[in-house]
Amino acid sequence: MQQSSRALVGVALVVASCLSLPFGAAVAAQLFPVLGPWGVTSLRVAIAALLLVVIVRPRPGRWNRTQWLAAVFFGLTLAGMNGFFYAAIDRIPLGPAVAIEFLGPPVLAAVLTKRRSDAAWVGVALLGMVLLGVDGLVGAEPLDPLGLVFVLIAAAFWAMYIRMSARVGPLIPGNGGLAVGLVVAAVLLIPVGVPAAVTVAGDMQLLLLAAVTAVLSSVIPYSFELAALRRLPQRVFGVLLSLEPAFATLAGWAILGQSATPLRMLAIALVVVASVGTTLGVRRRRRRADADHDADGRRDPRDDDETGPFTAPIPLPD
Repeated sequence: MQQSSRALVGVALVVASCLSLPFGAAVAAQLFPVLGPWGVTSLRVAIAALLLVVIVRPRPGRWNRTQWLAAVFFGLTLAGMNGFFYAAIDRIPLGPAVAIEFLGPPVLAAVLTKRRSDAAWVGVALLGMVLLGVDGLVGAEPLDPLGLVFVLIAAAFWAMYIRMSARVGPLIPGNGGLAVGLVVAAVLLIPVGVPAAVTVAGDMQLLLLAAVTAVLSSVIPYSFELAALRRLPQRVFGVLLSLEPAFATLAGWAILGQSATPLRMLAIALVVVASVGTTLGVRRRRRRADADHDADGRRDPRDDDETGPFTAPIPLPD
């Protein structure tokens, strides 16, 4: 029962993250004409880092070399993922951009899956994302080629981010790893952030929008995702994140006036079905594993990986 509750909390955290992140991106897009996508990225990350350092008060002086390396690589993935994604949505609509970026997490989920049912749900999610991409190609909002390159780079960084989140979570208690990772990302983005900081220094409205973007796009989702990865296996986390294209399409329509065509809505439905199917499958396997354990005291080791938090170390990227 306790493990089932942990899994449900993990699912709720991922859903909340999926709600927050695209609305933050939609707010950020309104700043692009003034600050540019990389300038907005730098301000967002710097503000989020400042907020989390004040709230979390990390103590990196007590960390060992392994913890420091994990936090630094985590910061690198945060800088690359956010910067290239914002560069992409400056050129292509939010909904298709999120769908294409989501090629990273599902591919990671497919690589890590051990069960045919998991692979089947990943396939459904991928089909939904392909349809979203097709909608962007044949619909009224064409996809800029350079924007596609940027979002594919962001997808690769996102897959790395999921790996590093799973690494940082068990290594560094609380949100200390996230706070230091954001500081590292902010330092890496200083060259593009200085002009943006000068621009917003004398404009409180721009500064407020940048702060809202930081909270919605960094503080809330990253904190929730780190907490979720302590409760859910990495591949399930990756598929559950597939809810985000649905919320991105909603945010693009509500804030930026971007259209939602029938093909796009069908794609969103496939993504949601895949996410729900994965979640229900995890709960059924946990109940069955608990029943088997009560009956004979034995459990399939794979079932521990299905719902328990990550305890085994994940290698750092080369």
